[in-house]
Amino acid sequence: MTVHDVARQLPGIAVLREHCRSLAMLEACLSPEGADRYHSFDDHWSEGESMASMQNGSGDEYSIVFSAAGAFVRGFDHESPMSPYVEDGPWPGVLDEVPGVFQSCVEEPAFCDDGIPRVTACLWREAGDSAWSAGSIDFPDGQTDDPDGANCLFQLLVDRSPVAFQQWAQDYYEVPVDLEAVRHVLSSRPLTDEVVRALNSEIGLAALAEDVAEIGCPVN
Repeated sequence: MTVHDVARQLPGIAVLREHCRSLAMLEACLSPEGADRYHSFDDHWSEGESMASMQNGSGDEYSIVFSAAGAFVRGFDHESPMSPYVEDGPWPGVLDEVPGVFQSCVEEPAFCDDGIPRVTACLWREAGDSAWSAGSIDFPDGQTDDPDGANCLFQLLVDRSPVAFQQWAQDYYEVPVDLEAVRHVLSSRPLTDEVVRALNSEIGLAALAEDVAEIGCPVN
């Protein structure tokens, strides 16, 4: 799977934003200390923008900037043959067609190293668009079936089912994960103390006040 396959499978901007928010809230419940989390969401990343992010601790990451202009997705697989560190710059086509309204995201210092965008996969969708877009890319031949890292990076954005998250979280955190609690959070229903304790018996809703505020999750 490449970024073009991901573009065909992502939902609309609003649905993706809420899904990313839910992923971050689920991980806040499972890992309240924060050090081990993959997924984060900052509802007030900058004025008028929120950002979802993923970091796996091994050098792979993505960032999704949501704004009035739409949404910009940047992914980086550190082992990809399309890495800017291999080619001394972004792979041809990955960023060439990004609309001007997202140029500030391309140049965002947090997404660059010494001015070079840290990217192997990129998608975008302007507010009025009916679909996601990606650049015209000549992918490297024969080296991997996931040349830009999209299959690995965006797995939980393509498969947004509660079971997919439950299986991923149980593999990663090595603890049982309550499926109904996952289903509750992924449906964007208000977070309750009962749901938090179903996910992590050692904490309650009050312990997550800072995360709730940062993520912008509704509570009850």
